[in-house]
Amino acid sequence: MTIFAIEVLQVARRIANRAKDEGVLFEKKHPRVTCEHLGAVLADSILQAGLNYMTVVRPRVLAILQMNPSRHTISSLVSLIQVGDTGAFLNWRHHEKISRFEALVFFLQRSGVEDIQDFRAGLISKEFCDAIQTVKGIGPKTVDYMACLVGIDSIAVDRHVRTFAKTVGVENGDYHFLRASFCCAADLLSLPRRDFDAWLWRRAAAPARVH
Repeated sequence: MTIFAIEVLQVARRIANRAKDEGVLFEKKHPRVTCEHLGAVLADSILQAGLNYMTVVRPRVLAILQMNPSRHTISSLVSLIQVGDTGAFLNWRHHEKISRFEALVFFLQRSGVEDIQDFRAGLISKEFCDAIQTVKGIGPKTVDYMACLVGIDSIAVDRHVRTFAKTVGVENGDYHFLRASFCCAADLLSLPRRDFDAWLWRRAAAPARVH
């Protein structure tokens, strides 16, 4: 076993023990929903960075699902972009997130992705995950976040995960180390990784409710 793997396992045990102490195994189960609407997944992924999820992002994603049920393919999203309706689709005005969404759609078009099944297949490929990070603003956290949305077992290392790591004295802030450690902790707890990711988010959003 390599030094990296040993360190990951040691940290994972500390994470798992702390989560157990906080009741992760006794909390009412909340199986994480998988989204099958590609337009909503991409919008969620682009909007979530730096914004309040419950008050800003979630209402917009729900509106997309309700008002744009047909925008679930890359072809339909390209058509949307071509007529200048991206801002209305996202219900967003600032150019940065709009241009990032459009760049992501065009990347997926060039990559031969058309629907959620194609996208899910891509996200289990390291080559695809590396390539998608050439899109400005798309890093490993966003890739893992998208994977969780479409049902792939992963953990996106966001500020909630980093805060939890600090509570158990983890000093290594490397993204890939933390992801490996939290994924290993979920495995030690016999929990789906994406469900553990969701528990960490709920814990941070409402810490008084976790015991």
